[in-house]
Amino acid sequence: MNDRKIIIILGPTAVGKTDLSIEVAEEIGAEIISADSRYLYRGMNIGTAKPDKHQLERVPHHLIDVASIEENWSLAQFKEAALESIEKTFRKGKLPILVGGTGQYIRSIIEGWDIPKKAPDEKMRSALIGWAERIGEKSLHEKLMMIDPVAAEKIDYRNLRRTIRALEVILHTGWKFSSQRDKKPLSFQYKMVGLVRPRKELYERIDHRIDQMMASGFIGEVESLLKKGYSLGNPPMSAIGYKEIIQYLKNDLTYEECINDIRRRTRQFVRRQANWFKETDERIRWFDASTVNKGETISFIMDKSGWIK
Repeated sequence: MNDRKIIIILGPTAVGKTDLSIEVAEEIGAEIISADSRYLYRGMNIGTAKPDKHQLERVPHHLIDVASIEENWSLAQFKEAALESIEKTFRKGKLPILVGGTGQYIRSIIEGWDIPKKAPDEKMRSALIGWAERIGEKSLHEKLMMIDPVAAEKIDYRNLRRTIRALEVILHTGWKFSSQRDKKPLSFQYKMVGLVRPRKELYERIDHRIDQMMASGFIGEVESLLKKGYSLGNPPMSAIGYKEIIQYLKNDLTYEECINDIRRRTRQFVRRQANWFKETDERIRWFDASTVNKGETISFIMDKSGWIK
């Protein structure tokens, strides 16, 4: 197999990407590069359903536990680090497998986005956060829609961090955020494996995962992070589950309300994930995660046809 080829395994949260990708990587001697924005941060383990120690030992993984919660990686940082990891894997003569559900991360790689590396301006960011607190995240998103509708269409109004980042880049450069994503040609070919499940089954798996997280000490994990000085002022801490448990610990939510909010936000997240990769996308070979096995996936990967340049 040409050593300038990568595999992408994508799909919604809780669909089964981790288990399948590890099985495939073990079988063909590949290495896994995480494309999950929540896996970057050290200390956020239970609530992100990060692969456990045993799973990480089975196959070499990249871009897991590489950042402090204080850092708040940008898309440009992820893309640079992911491409570096891909190149390292190529040099070992192994196949990189990019695995995750963060659609923006995956699209930035396969579509060759040229992303502005403008360093965050903390004063401007603080001003934008303050503005959002006064007018609300939806109203701030509407401001972005007026300035750059193309960028706004791709950002959910509830994702305040991305709305603020887009406005920050626009205000700094004087150019629309959407116009700054020129594309560069890829230096490799790729195939995409998409995993799906019936929505009812996926929601049941999500509920079961949340129950497991709580039983495994998710509340204790959040308490530990708070004791270390982290808070909702650190954007990674606004990840699904962490925000709700902080509200529970502050007595702003009951335990039942906390669990229900985590379930609700996770379902909303699944629907947003689907907007990044449609089942009609001809670049993706979709498999039913309920029935697919590593043999079927490997056959698709090893087939000489179907590679996208």
